[in-house]
Amino acid sequence: MGRVFVTSVRCRVTVLASGRGSNFRALAERCQDPAFPAGVACLITDDAHSGAVGVAESLGVRWHAVDAGERRGRLRPGAEAEIVRLCEAERVGLVFLAGFMRVLEGELLSRFEGRILNVHPSLLPSFKGLHAQRQALEYGVKVAGCTVHFVDASVDGGPIVLQAAVGVRDDDSVESLRARVLEAEHRIVPRAVELFASGRLRIEARRVLGTDD
Repeated sequence: MGRVFVTSVRCRVTVLASGRGSNFRALAERCQDPAFPAGVACLITDDAHSGAVGVAESLGVRWHAVDAGERRGRLRPGAEAEIVRLCEAERVGLVFLAGFMRVLEGELLSRFEGRILNVHPSLLPSFKGLHAQRQALEYGVKVAGCTVHFVDASVDGGPIVLQAAVGVRDDDSVESLRARVLEAEHRIVPRAVELFASGRLRIEARRVLGTDD
C-alpha cells in the first residue's frame, strides 16, 4: 500500500468579509481538518458588527476591523494599505474575498497579485456586480450559479477557477434562488482554496488550469 504524505506547511489564508460570514464559516470549518492544505490566519472585516465577526469568535479565529469609510464601494484612502499591513503581519499566502463589498484597486492587488480569490453569486461573465440573482431572474435564465475567480483590476472579471450551476425554478424568488446558490458557494469555496494551497492552479492567458480531479 502506498504511503500518504501530509505536508506540515499549510497555506495561511486571510478572509475578507462584510456580511453574515457563511462562506467564511464553510472555509474555516474545512480548514479545521489537519489534512487540509490551508488554514485561516484571520478575518478582516469592514464592519465590526457583521455576522462574520460572530463566526470568527465562535471558531476562535482572530479578526480585525478596518475603517473603510462608507458601506460598499471603494475603500477610503489608507484602508487598503492597512489591509496589506495586516495580511503581511499574518504571513498569509492567499487572500479570499467572501462577500467583501468593496472594490480593490491599489496596493493589495499589487502586493498579492495572483494570490487573491473571490466568490461571486453568478456564472461569470454573466451578471457581474450587485444583485446577481435578481439580474438572473429578470433576464430569464434557466441556469444560475456561482463562481470563484482570481481578482484583478477589473470588477468580477478575473480568471475563473471553479463554477457551480444551479437550476432556476419557475417559482423561484430572489431569496429562494439566493439560498440554493449559497449552498453551491459553500461547496466550491473550500475546494478552490484546496486547489490553490496544493499548488495545482496555474493561469495561461485567461484559463485557469489544474482544476480537473
